[in-house]
Amino acid sequence: MKVLLHICCAPCTLYPLDALRREGAAVTGFFYNPNIHPSEEYGRRLEALRDYARAADLDLRVRDEYGLVPFLREVVFHEADRCRRCYSLRLAEAAREAAALGADAFTTTLLYSVYQDHETVRRIGEEQGRRAGVAWLYRDFRAGWKEGVRRSRELGLYRQKYCGCIYSEMERTGRPEAVPGRAAAPRRSRGRTA
Repeated sequence: MKVLLHICCAPCTLYPLDALRREGAAVTGFFYNPNIHPSEEYGRRLEALRDYARAADLDLRVRDEYGLVPFLREVVFHEADRCRRCYSLRLAEAAREAAALGADAFTTTLLYSVYQDHETVRRIGEEQGRRAGVAWLYRDFRAGWKEGVRRSRELGLYRQKYCGCIYSEMERTGRPEAVPGRAAAPRRSRGRTA
């Protein structure tokens, strides 16, 4: 079975790739992530993935486009729904790539992360697969989360500190109030009282 694996980053690839190969799948990786910001972060993630793909003998296709503008066009004024829109943007492209490749199915490393909305990813994958005429391969890879984290550290892979988009980066740095639709965290005092 030929499977296209949409990949968000190198660390998230380890467990899903191994699991699919154990099932006997011939896996082709596909990197398309216009959400990643800034461009330096995009470059670090792509470089780490290319290095890992060589080491793992993974055929890797890359849509090397720093796509901040198309991503923002999709999510601006829809920030509270940005993750669903981002999944849809990336999985639509993955489904088209799988169809063009003649793959039997496609899936994504987003199903590995314990931080992603798993059910929404599943629904969008099914929908985009129908549109592109390629089967969606659903797997819950979260069981391998701890193993993947451990292995990525052992391998010295670049491990990012946020999902990738400008909004998740703002939330990571403690500025969720800057993101429409997200609750502001309570401010901590600096030891002063009134």
